[in-house]
Amino acid sequence: MADERSAIRAAMAAAFPQAEARVARFYAMQEYHLGWRDEQLLVATSDPGKLVRPRLVLLACRAVGGDAAQALPLAAAMQLIHDFSLIHDDIEDDSATRRGRPTLWHLWGLAQGINAGDGMFVVAHRALYQLRDRGVAADVVLEIARRFDDTILTICEGQYLDLHHEGDLAIDEAAYLAMITRKTAALLGASASLGAMVAGATATQVAALGEFGLALGVAFQIQDDVLGVWGAPAETGKPAAADLWRRKLSLPVIVALRQSPRRDELADLLGHPTPDAASVARMLSILDATDARAFCEASAAAQHRRALAALAQLDGDPAGIAQLRQIADGLLGRRS
Repeated sequence: MADERSAIRAAMAAAFPQAEARVARFYAMQEYHLGWRDEQLLVATSDPGKLVRPRLVLLACRAVGGDAAQALPLAAAMQLIHDFSLIHDDIEDDSATRRGRPTLWHLWGLAQGINAGDGMFVVAHRALYQLRDRGVAADVVLEIARRFDDTILTICEGQYLDLHHEGDLAIDEAAYLAMITRKTAALLGASASLGAMVAGATATQVAALGEFGLALGVAFQIQDDVLGVWGAPAETGKPAAADLWRRKLSLPVIVALRQSPRRDELADLLGHPTPDAASVARMLSILDATDARAFCEASAAAQHRRALAALAQLDGDPAGIAQLRQIADGLLGRRS
C-alpha cells in the first residue's frame, strides 16, 4: 500500500509542467491543496486521504488482467480531478478548512482559488494523456478521455443539484440520492470502469466494474453521512455531530425531517445561522428518536450488496477481484 501511494503521487507530480519562476507559486498553491506544501509553500507532507479513486483505477485494471503500472496516469488523473472539484467545492461552500488545514482560497483569496482549481483541472488532463506514454493505444486513450470528461460534467450536475437544494428542507431521499450519484458515485464508477479500459477489458467487464464503482460510491457517501452525525471524534478527526454543527442536509437529517413529530423544531434548529452545543444536542436527540441511523445503514448495506452483485458478474482475475471486494468491505465498515 505504501508503494502504491508513492506511485500514485509520483504519477500526479509528473503531470505538472516545469514552471517558470514567475508562475511557480501558482503550482505551489495547488501542491498545498494536495498536501505537498505547507502554508508558507515549503515542501511538506500531510495526509492525502484514502486515495480511494486512484486505488480503484489500479485494482480494476488488475482485476481484468492488466498491468496496474500502465494505469498510473489515469489513477493520477482521477485523484487530481477529485481535488480540482474539492478546491471549487470549498469556495462554493464557504469552507475555511479541509483535512484540518486552511483551504486554498481561504489563504490566498477567492480569485486565486478559482484559478488554482482551473489549473488543476488541466493538470488532471495532462496526467490522463500520459497513458499514451505507457503504451495505451491512441484510440483507447481518446475514448477514456471522452468518458473522463463526461464524468466531470456529471459531477458538475451533481454540484448544481447540491447548490440547488441547499437549505431546501423539502428535499426527499430520491432527490438526495440523485445528487450523490452524480458526485461521489460517478467518480468511483468512472475510476473502476476506465481502469478496466486501460487493460483492454470487454464492454461487459467495463459495465460490471462501472456498476460496482457506482454502487460503492453511493454506499461510501451514505456511510460518510452516518459518520458525520454519529462518528466518534477520536476516529473521524472531526467534532461530534460535525454535520449538525454545519447544519448539513445529509441523509439522516432528510429522513428525520420526514419522520419526526418534532419536524418543525428540527427545521427551526437547522435554520439557526450559528448553532450552539445545546441546539446541536437537541438536533441529535431528534434524529436519535427516529430510525434515521438504521435507515441510512440499511441503505448503505443495500448499495454494498449491489456493488458485490456487480462484482460477482465480472469475469476476470480472481486475486484482483478479491482485492476489489476487500476495498468494498473496508469502505462499508469504516469508522473514519
